[in-house]
Amino acid sequence: MKVLTAKVMDDGRLDVPEGSLRKGDTITLLVPEAEEGFRLSPEEKSFLLESIAQTDRGEVVDGWQLLSELGN
Repeated sequence: MKVLTAKVMDDGRLDVPEGSLRKGDTITLLVPEAEEGFRLSPEEKSFLLESIAQTDRGEVVDGWQLLSELGN
C-alpha cells in the first residue's frame, strides 16, 4: 500500500506520476472538501502508512465489536 497524490485534469482524468500505478490496480480516493487540499507532515504520513500496513496484516477490529467494547 502506498500514498499517492494526483491532479484531476479538465476532462476528469487523474494525472498521476509515471509508473506509480499498474493497469488493473484498484485505488481508493480520499478527496478533501477544501479547495486547498491537505498536506501530511512526515510524521502524519508515517503514521498513515503504518496504519495501512497494520490493516494489510489483518490487525484490525470489527467496527461493531469496537462500538460494543466502547459501550461497556
